[in-house]
Amino acid sequence: MQKLFLKTALLPEGWARDVLVTIDAAGRIAGVAAGAVPPGDALRLDGHAVPGMPNLHGHAHQRAIAGFGERAGAEGTDSFWSWRAAMYRALDRMTPEDFEAVAAWGQVEMLKAGFTALGEFHYLHHDLDGSPYADPAEMSLRAVAAARETGIALTMLPVLYAASGFGGLPPTEGQRRFILDADRFLALVARLDAEAAADPHLVVGIAPHSLRAVPPALLAEVLAARPAGPVHIHIAEQPREVADCLAATGARPVDWLYDHARVDGRWCLVHATHVTVDERRRIAQSGAVAGLCPVTEANLGDGIFPAEAFMAEGGCFGIGTDSHVSIGVAEELRLLEYGQRLVSGRRTVLSGGAGRSTGETLYLTAAGGGARALGIEAGRIAPGARADIVVLDAADASMIGRRPDSVLDGWIFAGNRPLVTDVFAGGRHVVAGGRHLHEDAIARRFRAALERLHA
Repeated sequence: MQKLFLKTALLPEGWARDVLVTIDAAGRIAGVAAGAVPPGDALRLDGHAVPGMPNLHGHAHQRAIAGFGERAGAEGTDSFWSWRAAMYRALDRMTPEDFEAVAAWGQVEMLKAGFTALGEFHYLHHDLDGSPYADPAEMSLRAVAAARETGIALTMLPVLYAASGFGGLPPTEGQRRFILDADRFLALVARLDAEAAADPHLVVGIAPHSLRAVPPALLAEVLAARPAGPVHIHIAEQPREVADCLAATGARPVDWLYDHARVDGRWCLVHATHVTVDERRRIAQSGAVAGLCPVTEANLGDGIFPAEAFMAEGGCFGIGTDSHVSIGVAEELRLLEYGQRLVSGRRTVLSGGAGRSTGETLYLTAAGGGARALGIEAGRIAPGARADIVVLDAADASMIGRRPDSVLDGWIFAGNRPLVTDVFAGGRHVVAGGRHLHEDAIARRFRAALERLHA
Protein backbone atom coordinates (compact mmCIF):
# COMPACT_ATOMS: atom_id res chain seq x y z
CA MET A 1 0.00 0.00 0.00
CA GLN A 2 1.17 3.49 -0.91
CA LYS A 3 0.26 6.16 1.65
CA LEU A 4 -0.32 9.88 1.14
CA PHE A 5 -0.85 12.34 3.98
CA LEU A 6 -2.68 15.43 2.76
CA LYS A 7 -2.83 18.61 4.81
CA THR A 8 -6.22 19.50 3.34
CA ALA A 9 -8.28 17.55 0.82
CA LEU A 10 -11.62 17.92 -0.91
CA LEU A 11 -13.57 14.74 -0.14
CA PRO A 12 -17.13 13.88 -1.29
CA GLU A 13 -18.48 15.18 2.03
CA GLY A 14 -16.46 18.40 1.85
CA TRP A 15 -13.05 19.74 2.81
CA ALA A 16 -11.12 17.87 5.49
CA ARG A 17 -7.78 18.27 7.24
CA ASP A 18 -5.03 15.73 7.93
CA VAL A 19 -6.25 13.18 5.41
CA LEU A 20 -4.52 9.81 5.05
CA VAL A 21 -5.09 8.19 1.66
CA THR A 22 -4.00 4.61 1.03
CA ILE A 23 -3.55 3.42 -2.55
CA ASP A 24 -3.48 -0.21 -3.65
CA ALA A 25 -1.19 -1.83 -6.20
CA ALA A 26 -3.78 -1.34 -8.97
CA GLY A 27 -3.69 2.44 -8.50
CA ARG A 28 -7.07 2.70 -6.77
CA ILE A 29 -7.89 4.37 -3.48
CA ALA A 30 -8.20 1.71 -0.80
CA GLY A 31 -8.97 3.97 2.14
CA VAL A 32 -9.46 7.58 3.20
CA ALA A 33 -9.25 8.78 6.80
CA ALA A 34 -9.64 12.41 7.90
CA GLY A 35 -8.18 13.75 11.12
CA ALA A 36 -5.41 11.16 10.97
CA VAL A 37 -1.96 11.11 12.46
CA PRO A 38 0.68 10.83 9.71
CA PRO A 39 2.43 7.45 9.73
CA GLY A 40 6.17 7.48 9.22
CA ASP A 41 5.98 5.79 5.82
CA ALA A 42 3.50 8.26 4.28
CA LEU A 43 4.41 10.90 1.68
CA ARG A 44 3.39 14.23 3.18
CA LEU A 45 1.95 16.92 0.90
CA ASP A 46 1.22 20.37 2.37
CA GLY A 47 -0.89 21.83 -0.43
CA HIS A 48 -4.63 21.67 -1.08
CA ALA A 49 -5.59 18.30 -2.64
CA VAL A 50 -8.51 17.94 -5.04
CA PRO A 51 -9.69 15.10 -7.28
CA GLY A 52 -8.01 14.96 -10.68
CA MET A 53 -10.08 16.40 -13.52
CA PRO A 54 -11.05 14.21 -16.52
CA ASN A 55 -10.50 15.82 -19.93
CA LEU A 56 -13.38 14.31 -21.84
CA HIS A 57 -12.56 15.51 -25.35
CA GLY A 58 -9.30 16.00 -27.20
CA HIS A 59 -7.73 15.50 -30.62
CA ALA A 60 -4.02 14.87 -29.97
CA HIS A 61 -2.81 15.81 -33.45
CA GLN A 62 -4.28 19.30 -33.18
CA ARG A 63 -1.77 20.22 -30.47
CA ALA A 64 0.73 20.50 -33.35
CA ILE A 65 -1.13 23.46 -34.87
CA ALA A 66 -2.06 25.41 -31.73
CA GLY A 67 -1.52 29.08 -32.52
CA PHE A 68 -0.87 28.44 -36.20
CA GLY A 69 -4.41 29.22 -37.32
CA GLU A 70 -4.65 32.86 -36.27
CA ARG A 71 -3.68 34.64 -39.49
CA ALA A 72 -6.74 36.27 -41.04
CA GLY A 73 -8.11 35.20 -44.39
CA ALA A 74 -10.32 37.29 -46.62
CA GLU A 75 -12.35 39.79 -44.62
CA GLY A 76 -15.38 38.23 -42.95
CA THR A 77 -14.69 34.67 -44.13
CA ASP A 78 -12.88 33.09 -41.18
CA SER A 79 -14.88 30.44 -39.30
CA PHE A 80 -14.69 26.90 -38.01
CA TRP A 81 -14.81 25.72 -41.62
CA SER A 82 -11.81 27.76 -42.78
CA TRP A 83 -9.88 26.66 -39.69
CA ARG A 84 -10.76 23.03 -40.48
CA ALA A 85 -9.27 23.34 -43.95
CA ALA A 86 -6.02 24.63 -42.44
CA MET A 87 -6.01 21.77 -39.92
CA TYR A 88 -6.39 19.21 -42.70
CA ARG A 89 -3.39 20.65 -44.51
CA ALA A 90 -1.28 20.30 -41.36
CA LEU A 91 -1.85 16.53 -41.39
CA ASP A 92 -0.13 16.04 -44.73
CA ARG A 93 3.26 15.37 -43.09
CA MET A 94 2.42 13.85 -39.69
CA THR A 95 3.99 10.39 -39.25
CA PRO A 96 3.20 7.93 -36.44
CA GLU A 97 6.38 9.05 -34.66
CA ASP A 98 5.34 12.70 -34.95
CA PHE A 99 1.89 11.88 -33.66
CA GLU A 100 3.18 10.02 -30.61
CA ALA A 101 5.54 12.88 -29.75
CA VAL A 102 2.77 15.45 -30.06
CA ALA A 103 0.30 13.30 -28.09
CA ALA A 104 2.78 12.73 -25.26
CA TRP A 105 3.59 16.41 -24.90
CA GLY A 106 -0.09 17.35 -24.86
CA GLN A 107 -0.67 14.79 -22.12
CA VAL A 108 2.23 16.21 -20.08
CA GLU A 109 0.64 19.66 -20.35
CA MET A 110 -2.70 18.21 -19.26
CA LEU A 111 -1.25 16.49 -16.21
CA LYS A 112 0.63 19.63 -15.17
CA ALA A 113 -2.65 21.55 -15.51
CA GLY A 114 -4.62 19.10 -13.33
CA PHE A 115 -6.16 16.76 -15.90
CA THR A 116 -5.59 13.11 -14.93
CA ALA A 117 -7.70 11.30 -17.56
CA LEU A 118 -8.27 11.90 -21.26
CA GLY A 119 -10.87 11.00 -23.86
CA GLU A 120 -8.91 10.77 -27.12
CA PHE A 121 -11.42 11.40 -29.92
CA HIS A 122 -9.13 9.88 -32.51
CA TYR A 123 -9.69 10.02 -36.26
CA LEU A 124 -6.18 10.08 -37.74
CA HIS A 125 -6.20 6.42 -38.79
CA HIS A 126 -4.29 6.03 -42.08
CA ASP A 127 -0.93 6.75 -43.71
CA LEU A 128 -0.10 10.02 -45.45
CA ASP A 129 -1.64 8.93 -48.75
CA GLY A 130 -4.75 7.51 -47.11
CA SER A 131 -3.71 3.87 -47.34
CA PRO A 132 -4.22 1.69 -44.25
CA TYR A 133 -1.30 0.80 -42.03
CA ALA A 134 -0.44 -2.89 -41.65
CA ASP A 135 -1.84 -2.63 -38.14
CA PRO A 136 -5.21 -0.86 -38.34
CA ALA A 137 -4.60 0.54 -34.85
CA GLU A 138 -1.12 1.93 -35.63
CA MET A 139 -2.01 5.52 -34.84
CA SER A 140 -4.39 4.68 -32.00
CA LEU A 141 -1.69 2.62 -30.32
CA ARG A 142 0.66 5.60 -30.52
CA ALA A 143 -1.77 7.51 -28.32
CA VAL A 144 -1.87 4.52 -25.97
CA ALA A 145 1.94 4.39 -25.85
CA ALA A 146 2.06 8.08 -25.02
CA ALA A 147 -0.42 7.60 -22.17
CA ARG A 148 1.57 4.73 -20.74
CA GLU A 149 4.64 6.94 -20.69
CA THR A 150 2.93 10.00 -19.22
CA GLY A 151 0.63 8.17 -16.80
CA ILE A 152 -2.65 9.76 -17.86
CA ALA A 153 -5.70 7.47 -17.87
CA LEU A 154 -6.90 7.03 -21.44
CA THR A 155 -10.30 6.38 -22.91
CA MET A 156 -9.67 5.68 -26.59
CA LEU A 157 -12.55 6.81 -28.78
CA PRO A 158 -11.75 5.65 -32.31
CA VAL A 159 -13.72 7.78 -34.72
CA LEU A 160 -16.04 6.53 -37.43
CA TYR A 161 -15.81 8.92 -40.37
CA ALA A 162 -17.36 7.96 -43.72
CA ALA A 163 -18.75 11.03 -45.50
CA SER A 164 -18.04 14.73 -45.99
CA GLY A 165 -21.60 15.87 -45.43
CA PHE A 166 -25.24 14.95 -44.99
CA GLY A 167 -26.61 12.60 -47.61
CA GLY A 168 -23.42 10.54 -47.70
CA LEU A 169 -21.37 13.04 -49.70
CA PRO A 170 -18.04 11.49 -50.74
CA PRO A 171 -15.03 12.28 -48.55
CA THR A 172 -12.69 15.08 -49.55
CA GLU A 173 -8.97 14.71 -50.17
CA GLY A 174 -8.27 16.32 -46.80
CA GLN A 175 -10.24 13.53 -45.08
CA ARG A 176 -8.34 10.64 -46.71
CA ARG A 177 -6.61 9.67 -43.45
CA PHE A 178 -9.90 9.38 -41.53
CA ILE A 179 -12.20 7.19 -43.61
CA LEU A 180 -13.43 3.78 -42.42
CA ASP A 181 -16.35 1.53 -43.32
CA ALA A 182 -18.19 -0.50 -40.68
CA ASP A 183 -16.01 -3.63 -40.98
CA ARG A 184 -12.71 -1.78 -40.72
CA PHE A 185 -14.00 0.39 -37.93
CA LEU A 186 -15.18 -2.57 -35.85
CA ALA A 187 -11.88 -4.35 -36.52
CA LEU A 188 -10.05 -1.32 -35.14
CA VAL A 189 -12.27 -1.29 -32.06
CA ALA A 190 -11.68 -5.02 -31.51
CA ARG A 191 -7.92 -4.47 -31.76
CA LEU A 192 -8.12 -1.81 -29.06
CA ASP A 193 -10.38 -3.99 -26.90
CA ALA A 194 -7.67 -6.65 -26.91
CA GLU A 195 -5.12 -4.05 -25.84
CA ALA A 196 -7.37 -2.81 -23.03
CA ALA A 197 -8.02 -6.28 -21.66
CA ALA A 198 -4.60 -6.28 -19.97
CA ASP A 199 -4.48 -2.57 -19.10
CA PRO A 200 -6.62 -1.26 -16.21
CA HIS A 201 -5.87 2.33 -17.23
CA LEU A 202 -7.24 1.97 -20.78
CA VAL A 203 -10.95 2.13 -21.68
CA VAL A 204 -12.31 1.75 -25.21
CA GLY A 205 -15.42 3.48 -26.51
CA ILE A 206 -16.60 4.56 -29.94
CA ALA A 207 -17.01 7.96 -31.57
CA PRO A 208 -19.28 8.39 -34.57
CA HIS A 209 -17.73 11.68 -35.64
CA SER A 210 -20.94 13.59 -36.36
CA LEU A 211 -24.26 13.14 -38.10
CA ARG A 212 -22.83 14.75 -41.23
CA ALA A 213 -19.92 12.26 -41.34
CA VAL A 214 -21.84 9.05 -40.48
CA PRO A 215 -24.90 8.17 -42.59
CA PRO A 216 -27.92 6.85 -40.64
CA ALA A 217 -27.62 3.19 -41.64
CA LEU A 218 -23.94 3.11 -40.71
CA LEU A 219 -24.64 4.77 -37.37
CA ALA A 220 -27.31 2.18 -36.56
CA GLU A 221 -24.98 -0.67 -37.54
CA VAL A 222 -22.11 0.33 -35.29
CA LEU A 223 -24.38 1.16 -32.34
CA ALA A 224 -25.97 -2.29 -32.62
CA ALA A 225 -22.51 -3.87 -32.67
CA ARG A 226 -21.43 -1.87 -29.60
CA PRO A 227 -24.27 -1.98 -27.06
CA ALA A 228 -22.10 -1.01 -24.07
CA GLY A 229 -19.31 1.44 -23.30
CA PRO A 230 -18.83 5.16 -23.98
CA VAL A 231 -20.26 6.73 -27.14
CA HIS A 232 -19.10 10.25 -28.05
CA ILE A 233 -20.31 12.38 -30.96
CA HIS A 234 -19.84 15.96 -32.15
CA ILE A 235 -23.25 17.56 -32.44
CA ALA A 236 -24.82 20.99 -33.05
CA GLU A 237 -21.42 22.69 -32.93
CA GLN A 238 -22.06 25.34 -35.59
CA PRO A 239 -25.17 27.00 -37.07
CA ARG A 240 -24.25 25.73 -40.55
CA GLU A 241 -24.29 22.15 -39.26
CA VAL A 242 -27.79 22.69 -37.85
CA ALA A 243 -29.00 24.24 -41.11
CA ASP A 244 -27.53 21.41 -43.19
CA CYS A 245 -29.12 18.80 -40.93
CA LEU A 246 -32.51 20.49 -41.21
CA ALA A 247 -32.21 20.66 -44.98
CA ALA A 248 -31.19 17.01 -45.30
CA THR A 249 -33.41 15.36 -42.68
CA GLY A 250 -36.12 17.82 -41.68
CA ALA A 251 -34.87 17.78 -38.09
CA ARG A 252 -32.26 19.53 -36.00
CA PRO A 253 -29.22 17.41 -35.03
CA VAL A 254 -30.05 16.68 -31.38
CA ASP A 255 -33.69 15.95 -32.14
CA TRP A 256 -32.71 13.67 -35.03
CA LEU A 257 -30.28 11.75 -32.83
CA TYR A 258 -32.81 11.25 -30.03
CA ASP A 259 -35.45 10.15 -32.53
CA HIS A 260 -33.15 7.52 -34.08
CA ALA A 261 -30.89 6.25 -31.28
CA ARG A 262 -31.20 5.24 -27.64
CA VAL A 263 -29.25 8.07 -26.05
CA ASP A 264 -28.53 7.53 -22.36
CA GLY A 265 -25.83 8.01 -19.72
CA ARG A 266 -23.10 6.31 -21.75
CA TRP A 267 -23.30 9.06 -24.36
CA CYS A 268 -21.30 12.28 -24.50
CA LEU A 269 -22.70 14.96 -26.80
CA VAL A 270 -19.70 17.12 -27.58
CA HIS A 271 -20.40 20.86 -27.84
CA ALA A 272 -24.21 20.74 -28.34
CA THR A 273 -23.90 24.52 -28.54
CA HIS A 274 -26.84 25.34 -30.79
CA VAL A 275 -29.83 23.61 -29.22
CA THR A 276 -33.44 24.56 -28.69
CA VAL A 277 -35.09 24.49 -25.27
CA ASP A 278 -36.67 21.13 -26.05
CA GLU A 279 -33.38 19.66 -27.29
CA ARG A 280 -31.59 20.91 -24.21
CA ARG A 281 -34.18 19.24 -21.99
CA ARG A 282 -33.92 15.98 -23.89
CA ILE A 283 -30.18 15.90 -23.21
CA ALA A 284 -30.64 16.65 -19.51
CA GLN A 285 -33.40 14.08 -19.03
CA SER A 286 -31.50 11.32 -20.85
CA GLY A 287 -28.46 11.46 -18.54
CA ALA A 288 -26.11 12.06 -21.46
CA VAL A 289 -23.09 14.23 -20.70
CA ALA A 290 -22.69 17.55 -22.49
CA GLY A 291 -19.01 17.72 -23.47
CA LEU A 292 -18.13 21.41 -23.24
CA CYS A 293 -14.86 22.84 -24.56
CA PRO A 294 -15.18 26.57 -23.84
CA VAL A 295 -11.67 27.63 -24.94
CA THR A 296 -11.84 25.87 -28.31
CA GLU A 297 -15.46 26.93 -28.81
CA ALA A 298 -14.38 30.54 -28.22
CA ASN A 299 -11.30 30.20 -30.41
CA LEU A 300 -13.39 28.92 -33.32
CA GLY A 301 -16.24 31.37 -32.78
CA ASP A 302 -18.71 28.52 -32.29
CA GLY A 303 -20.96 30.06 -29.64
CA ILE A 304 -21.91 29.58 -25.98
CA PHE A 305 -23.71 26.55 -24.56
CA PRO A 306 -26.82 27.34 -22.41
CA ALA A 307 -25.19 25.95 -19.27
CA GLU A 308 -27.29 27.81 -16.69
CA ALA A 309 -30.62 26.41 -17.87
CA PHE A 310 -29.06 22.99 -18.52
CA MET A 311 -27.75 22.72 -14.96
CA ALA A 312 -31.08 23.90 -13.55
CA GLU A 313 -32.73 21.02 -15.40
CA GLY A 314 -30.34 18.51 -13.82
CA GLY A 315 -28.08 18.25 -16.83
CA CYS A 316 -24.61 16.74 -16.53
CA PHE A 317 -21.52 18.26 -18.15
CA GLY A 318 -17.77 17.76 -18.34
CA ILE A 319 -14.96 19.75 -19.92
CA GLY A 320 -12.45 19.05 -22.65
CA THR A 321 -9.56 20.86 -24.31
CA ASP A 322 -10.56 19.74 -27.83
CA SER A 323 -8.07 21.43 -30.21
CA HIS A 324 -5.56 22.04 -27.37
CA VAL A 325 -5.09 25.64 -28.44
CA SER A 326 -4.62 26.14 -24.71
CA ILE A 327 -4.58 23.47 -22.01
CA GLY A 328 -5.83 24.34 -18.54
CA VAL A 329 -8.46 23.13 -16.09
CA ALA A 330 -8.91 26.57 -14.55
CA GLU A 331 -9.07 28.26 -17.94
CA GLU A 332 -11.85 26.01 -19.26
CA LEU A 333 -13.97 26.42 -16.13
CA ARG A 334 -13.35 30.16 -15.91
CA LEU A 335 -14.40 30.73 -19.50
CA LEU A 336 -17.46 28.52 -19.04
CA GLU A 337 -18.64 30.71 -16.16
CA TYR A 338 -17.65 33.98 -17.82
CA GLY A 339 -19.56 33.09 -20.97
CA GLN A 340 -22.70 32.67 -18.87
CA ARG A 341 -22.06 36.01 -17.17
CA LEU A 342 -21.68 37.76 -20.51
CA VAL A 343 -24.98 36.47 -21.89
CA SER A 344 -26.93 36.90 -18.62
CA GLY A 345 -25.48 40.12 -17.24
CA ARG A 346 -25.09 38.48 -13.81
CA ARG A 347 -22.27 37.03 -11.72
CA THR A 348 -21.80 33.61 -10.05
CA VAL A 349 -24.23 32.18 -12.58
CA LEU A 350 -23.23 28.50 -12.23
CA SER A 351 -22.71 28.48 -8.45
CA GLY A 352 -25.78 26.32 -7.86
CA GLY A 353 -27.33 28.49 -5.15
CA ALA A 354 -26.86 31.22 -2.58
CA GLY A 355 -23.70 31.00 -0.51
CA ARG A 356 -22.11 28.30 -2.64
CA SER A 357 -18.64 28.50 -4.15
CA THR A 358 -18.86 28.95 -7.90
CA GLY A 359 -15.45 27.39 -8.41
CA GLU A 360 -16.22 24.35 -6.30
CA THR A 361 -19.58 23.74 -7.99
CA LEU A 362 -18.02 24.02 -11.44
CA TYR A 363 -15.11 21.78 -10.52
CA LEU A 364 -17.01 18.95 -8.89
CA THR A 365 -19.76 18.95 -11.52
CA ALA A 366 -17.23 18.78 -14.36
CA ALA A 367 -15.18 16.11 -12.60
CA GLY A 368 -18.21 13.88 -12.10
CA GLY A 369 -19.50 14.41 -15.63
CA GLY A 370 -16.10 13.81 -17.16
CA ALA A 371 -15.67 10.53 -15.27
CA ARG A 372 -19.09 9.34 -16.46
CA ALA A 373 -18.31 10.27 -20.05
CA LEU A 374 -14.99 8.40 -19.98
CA GLY A 375 -16.42 5.30 -18.32
CA ILE A 376 -14.08 5.47 -15.32
CA GLU A 377 -14.38 5.56 -11.54
CA ALA A 378 -12.75 8.92 -10.92
CA GLY A 379 -13.47 12.54 -10.03
CA ARG A 380 -13.53 11.98 -6.26
CA ILE A 381 -11.10 11.15 -3.48
CA ALA A 382 -12.92 8.12 -2.11
CA PRO A 383 -12.41 4.37 -1.75
CA GLY A 384 -12.82 2.51 -5.04
CA ALA A 385 -11.97 5.47 -7.25
CA ARG A 386 -8.81 5.79 -9.29
CA ALA A 387 -6.10 7.45 -7.23
CA ASP A 388 -6.18 10.66 -9.29
CA ILE A 389 -5.18 13.48 -6.95
CA VAL A 390 -4.03 16.99 -7.77
CA VAL A 391 -2.23 19.13 -5.19
CA LEU A 392 -2.36 22.94 -5.39
CA ASP A 393 0.27 25.28 -3.98
CA ALA A 394 -1.13 26.57 -0.68
CA ALA A 395 1.64 29.21 -0.47
CA ASP A 396 0.72 30.94 -3.73
CA ALA A 397 -0.54 34.52 -3.52
CA SER A 398 -3.95 33.46 -4.84
CA MET A 399 -4.36 31.18 -1.81
CA ILE A 400 -3.53 33.74 0.91
CA GLY A 401 -6.26 34.13 3.51
CA ARG A 402 -8.49 31.48 2.00
CA ARG A 403 -10.54 28.97 3.86
CA PRO A 404 -10.49 25.56 2.16
CA ASP A 405 -14.00 26.07 0.75
CA SER A 406 -12.74 29.00 -1.35
CA VAL A 407 -9.59 27.31 -2.66
CA LEU A 408 -11.14 26.45 -6.02
CA ASP A 409 -12.42 30.01 -6.43
CA GLY A 410 -8.82 31.15 -5.97
CA TRP A 411 -7.48 28.69 -8.53
CA ILE A 412 -10.11 29.37 -11.17
CA PHE A 413 -10.80 33.09 -10.74
CA ALA A 414 -7.75 34.69 -9.07
CA GLY A 415 -5.12 34.57 -11.78
CA ASN A 416 -3.35 32.38 -14.28
CA ARG A 417 -0.28 31.20 -12.39
CA PRO A 418 0.43 27.45 -12.47
CA LEU A 419 -0.74 26.24 -9.05
CA VAL A 420 -0.40 22.48 -9.55
CA THR A 421 2.61 21.17 -7.63
CA ASP A 422 1.96 17.42 -7.55
CA VAL A 423 -0.21 15.00 -9.49
CA PHE A 424 -0.99 11.37 -8.81
CA ALA A 425 -2.57 9.56 -11.74
CA GLY A 426 -3.69 6.03 -11.00
CA GLY A 427 -1.50 6.19 -7.91
CA ARG A 428 1.56 7.09 -9.94
CA HIS A 429 3.36 10.28 -8.86
CA VAL A 430 3.73 11.75 -12.35
CA VAL A 431 4.15 15.44 -11.50
CA ALA A 432 6.35 16.55 -8.58
CA GLY A 433 7.33 20.12 -7.86
CA GLY A 434 5.41 21.24 -10.94
CA ARG A 435 7.40 19.06 -13.36
CA HIS A 436 6.50 15.80 -15.08
CA LEU A 437 8.85 12.92 -14.37
CA HIS A 438 9.62 12.48 -18.11
CA GLU A 439 9.21 16.12 -19.10
CA ASP A 440 12.64 16.78 -20.62
CA ALA A 441 12.71 13.74 -22.91
CA ILE A 442 9.13 14.24 -24.08
CA ALA A 443 9.74 17.95 -24.69
CA ARG A 444 12.75 17.17 -26.89
CA ARG A 445 10.72 14.80 -29.06
CA PHE A 446 7.88 17.29 -29.32
CA ARG A 447 10.21 20.09 -30.36
CA ALA A 448 11.81 17.91 -33.05
CA ALA A 449 8.40 16.89 -34.39
CA LEU A 450 7.14 20.48 -34.63
CA GLU A 451 10.32 21.72 -36.24
CA ARG A 452 9.89 19.08 -38.94
CA LEU A 453 6.15 19.60 -39.40
CA HIS A 454 6.46 23.38 -39.68
CA ALA A 455 9.73 23.54 -41.60
